[in-house]
Amino acid sequence: ALRKAIAGGIAPELAFCAATLHAARAYGLPELGAIAPGYRADLLVLSDPTRVEVEQTFVEGRLAAQGGELVVDLPRFDSREVRGTMRVDLRKLSLAIPAAAGKVRVIGVVPGQVVTEELLASPALKGGEVVADPGRDLLKLAVVERHRGTGNVGLGLVQGFGLKEGALASTVAHDSHNIVVVGTDDADMHAAVAALVRLGGGQVAVAGGEVLAELPLPIAGLMSDRPLEEVARAGKALARAARGLGCTLSDPFMQLSFLALPVIPKLKLTDRGLVDVEGFRHVPLFVER
Repeated sequence: ALRKAIAGGIAPELAFCAATLHAARAYGLPELGAIAPGYRADLLVLSDPTRVEVEQTFVEGRLAAQGGELVVDLPRFDSREVRGTMRVDLRKLSLAIPAAAGKVRVIGVVPGQVVTEELLASPALKGGEVVADPGRDLLKLAVVERHRGTGNVGLGLVQGFGLKEGALASTVAHDSHNIVVVGTDDADMHAAVAALVRLGGGQVAVAGGEVLAELPLPIAGLMSDRPLEEVARAGKALARAARGLGCTLSDPFMQLSFLALPVIPKLKLTDRGLVDVEGFRHVPLFVER
């Protein structure tokens, strides 16, 4: 962001101030944001301020990295206690939504934002069930509880992903971090959940029952134990796979992760169902006439 700002014509000193001191003051962090007495000695030494090339990184006054390489020893974290968090009985997992009369509430995705809209639509029905309608960009959405094995599953519809086939799923789903999955059919959504269970958590793209791309996050279903470069490659592969399935969002997994956060308006989905955030209440999928 700093490089883009400077390349766009903002003076380097103003860009640095915006990213450090102004940001710290905005968030009420008086010990951060400047190099001065009373401030924490977290700082960067740049070899080229205009290109923002970092030569050294200091944390609390200690040299932590030089030339892009870590120069301190970090204790290895024992992650055994926060693995194995995928407590989902796939044999009992049902994503079916029984049909009913009337219109349905639909979560409307706002590209690049964590807020959503509450939309109304006539659902597509087949065999006595509500099904996805990719032609209208009405996709099924599910949040599956994964921590305690309760079997809770919240079901709904979402518009804005643009998927033409397949499913996307993630165990990064703020703030409860259950499984959140969006898709064009139940079979691929179920396959995506099964893939996450196999991985011990993560993010996947699925089509035709096959995993097209995956990012394992086995530490609490939130973190990787692999090198940065490997994680970055997996993330890029996921983005390519999502685009290949028709997704029109620039960062679909980011958008997906916030659809289960019931503290930011307007309509969200948890493992207990739809939440009208502004009204502080659960609401049914079907709208009463």
